[in-house]
Amino acid sequence: MANADSVLDHEALAYAMALLKPPLERENLWAALGAALFAAVSALAFAVAMVMAPPVTSSKLALEPETTTEVVSSSENN
Repeated sequence: MANADSVLDHEALAYAMALLKPPLERENLWAALGAALFAAVSALAFAVAMVMAPPVTSSKLALEPETTTEVVSSSENN
């Protein structure tokens, strides 16, 4: 059986079919960049708050009464 030559150009047909395919959707990077920016800004805000906040103490150091113990020497005891 003899091969019949095709009138269609296979390269042109493949090019036309590639043009008819729907375009591939690209990922939107703005959402990821926005989330990373929000995380960085909030981390910096928390760091600044930790540095500027007063220290937390569990006891009232300034209001504690001073306990003085008197040392009595043996010469004063007589």
